[in-house]
Amino acid sequence: MSERTADGDTGETLLSIQNLVAGYGLGNVLRDIDLEINRGEVVSLVGRNGAGKTTTIESVLGNVPEVSGEISYKGTDVTSLTNDETISQGIAYVPEERRVFPGLTVRENLEVAQVGGDDANTRDIDEVIDMFDNLQKNEHSLGSEMSGGEQQMLSIARALISGADLLMLDEPTEGLAPFIVRAVEDTIKRLNDEGITVLLVEQNVQVALEVADTHYVINQGEIVYEGTSDELNENQEVMDQYLGVTS
Repeated sequence: MSERTADGDTGETLLSIQNLVAGYGLGNVLRDIDLEINRGEVVSLVGRNGAGKTTTIESVLGNVPEVSGEISYKGTDVTSLTNDETISQGIAYVPEERRVFPGLTVRENLEVAQVGGDDANTRDIDEVIDMFDNLQKNEHSLGSEMSGGEQQMLSIARALISGADLLMLDEPTEGLAPFIVRAVEDTIKRLNDEGITVLLVEQNVQVALEVADTHYVINQGEIVYEGTSDELNENQEVMDQYLGVTS
């Protein structure tokens, strides 16, 4: 399938979500979500806390019990797949909590991520470490000895070990100092330059505007806006009403 890309050309649709309705048994959290990511893009899903951002990711991963609609990845319907089955399709996920093993070194954290992977797609540990300056310097440091920003880089690196084509990041800048936020932004841009497609879930719209090509704004479980960085930045009504950003 060929659809739009940020520069107006056509490209392969990597992830397509159509008419997604999802919930946990006490009512629907998401209602008729439509979202599309082309290969090579960085796409953001932005909204306030509780808007449905994480539930959207969890639905893609197969972690939400009640789902209808269609989720397809590389043209294959993955709507009913389990978490392990979905990840095996080539999707990597970095949760907000990071989940670094505190008693293991950087290299050992990455070695654990390699276990059970598909040898044909798994990236070499040294190759991944070389993508991150701070991991090169701290290769033998324990996870517990690393700063929040360094742990976030390690979490991203661990996700990349699988060789996935799509990297989903859930609030990667949450709780980080501004200068570390800039480092995370630079990392996302660099990884995208190396061919990795990114779905960025963010509450911080300024981060999203800095790194993403296309933006979906979600509010109370519904997509209320879709546009480019320039379009979103200029739409003060959307920025104010749904993202709490005033001029």
